[in-house]
Amino acid sequence: MDGEVVQQDLTELFAQADQLTDIDGDTPGEKAALVEFLLALCYASGTYPTSAEEWQDWVQEGHPLDAVSSWLAEQPDDDWNLFHPERPLGQNSLLAPFIEEHGTGTAQLVIEHAGDYNQFADHHHLDHSKPLPAARAFRAMLTQHVFGLSGRARISGKATLGPTITYLANGRLGGRIRVLAVGQTLGHTLRLNLVPTSDDPRVLNLTWTEGPIERRGFEAKPPPRPVRGYADLHSSLGRSVLMRPAPGLDGEQAAVDRVLIGAGELLELDTQLHLQDAVMTETRTGETKPLWPSPTRDLWREAHALYAAVKEESGGLYARLAKLPRERGADRHPFDLLAVGLLSNKTTPIGWVTSVFPFAPGQAPALYQASLRGSEVAEHIARSLDRAAYAAWAITYPNPKPSDKKAQLARFDARGEQWKATEEPFHTLLLDVAEGAMVTDCMPGYVEWLVQMAREFLDARLDSLPKNGPGLRARAAARRSFEAELTSSRAPADLTALTAHKNGGA
Repeated sequence: MDGEVVQQDLTELFAQADQLTDIDGDTPGEKAALVEFLLALCYASGTYPTSAEEWQDWVQEGHPLDAVSSWLAEQPDDDWNLFHPERPLGQNSLLAPFIEEHGTGTAQLVIEHAGDYNQFADHHHLDHSKPLPAARAFRAMLTQHVFGLSGRARISGKATLGPTITYLANGRLGGRIRVLAVGQTLGHTLRLNLVPTSDDPRVLNLTWTEGPIERRGFEAKPPPRPVRGYADLHSSLGRSVLMRPAPGLDGEQAAVDRVLIGAGELLELDTQLHLQDAVMTETRTGETKPLWPSPTRDLWREAHALYAAVKEESGGLYARLAKLPRERGADRHPFDLLAVGLLSNKTTPIGWVTSVFPFAPGQAPALYQASLRGSEVAEHIARSLDRAAYAAWAITYPNPKPSDKKAQLARFDARGEQWKATEEPFHTLLLDVAEGAMVTDCMPGYVEWLVQMAREFLDARLDSLPKNGPGLRARAAARRSFEAELTSSRAPADLTALTAHKNGGA
């Protein structure tokens, strides 16, 4: 991709930042990676607030980002050339002598297509050399830099740059949830996510072989290097990547047909400075760590932790959001909080987990209450469905084999359907509260919505029971168990309040 084209596209993007409502990205991870790169350009150009007070002014007044466009227009075209022979944008040209013999097809570049990083896994799909359009390859490369998983690279250290080039570390955002404040325009989004700093943050990583930063070698694993400001942080090269250009599918636009990927930079991150968006949670062992992607717990179920971070002004982004004044007369919430993470099974990427949470300045306490109470209700309804499944199982299978119990219980367990269906009413609850509704006014409708769904899902599971005596007893026992647990002493007040209201009305 010609440097002049990239430079021109970026210049126009910043010039129109307050007219654009979105940026191009095929996955949530790509969008987050693009925002990271654009933030780096803001810092590199000197376009950033220097204090929390100035940040607030920038956000409220819509401080223009024209200075980034002006800065970009003055930069050498070669700095932005994706296929420059000596300093390709975002890449390590030291890999050039090895790409013909040791490179693979483009699937390796795209996290979702790369497959298992285990060196003993089947990687035959990487031999396919289907070209990838240059713009798509650029976005995939940025995503690798920040989200790449740990594991063993498919590059020979002995035949290339050294033994430790095969040892991939987790990307800066790998293994945790990245939270971005997403505004009504791209410009709004960038201003919201700029961290105020009084230091000079202008060290930008455009390529591996040039610039003021001394890069690591690959003969031995080095210690993590200190971060040289926010431009460095957001543009750090988490992978050593090299892409081979090829004619595009239309014969004109450039494409990539071969890639080589090895270990990249290791950064020494400061939690307060460099993880300003992280939602800190406590593990079962008592360790405090940033919220991480979970294969068993949907991301929306963690909304209360995110809103709590704002309510408690826990630092970083959340302390600044808490101090934004409420917009009077606004007919909608002014921005959202986008949470993105890469879910993996050890060294195998599985897919992206993402959720969007509405936010309105001044509403953090109410949104925290809504999300907490909404989660508690959802958890208890799921627990009630679990008890109902057990009641049906105990009658249907009076003499089960222990090895069969799990599959037999699954026959009556409606929790999976319930959790999937709960996301919509949960987000509706948050959206209503973000737009000014009272939590106490919204909860009855939310609870009734969830309870009605749960009854329907349970009945659908029980439909498989025969219409004989044991089947009818199992069906009746499951329904009794569900209703009893729904309003037991362990039930949240919002559930018991709804039942009390109905009984009183009768």
